Amino acid sequence: MDSVASAYVEDMIFVLPGQTDILSGKTSFRSALDTIGEALPTGFEITDLRYFSGENTGEVVNIVEWKSVKVPNGSQSAILWKFNESDQITEERWFVDTEQWKAAF
Repeated sequence: MDSVASAYVEDMIFVLPGQTDILSGKTSFRSALDTIGEALPTGFEITDLRYFSGENTGEVVNIVEWKSVKVPNGSQSAILWKFNESDQITEERWFVDTEQWKAAF
């Protein structure tokens, strides 16, 4: 998890599903990585991952196909990644169907 956290800048932000929970700073984000399993629905599994980037925008969007015990037919979410000039992550923002995400728990 230290390797994952090293890709982020010190003053990064991580916006969780629902867009109201925000982790600020690499230290908070690194601590959250230790309990990532508790933040995901039971049986969470990524079934496909695609990414798209614009030319010289410093942004990448991932389309994440996933399923879980309570969402066995699966769903899709999107993740916006923003990068600085040094290719470090400054922001990670998840976009999900909030009601479906809540029901997955």
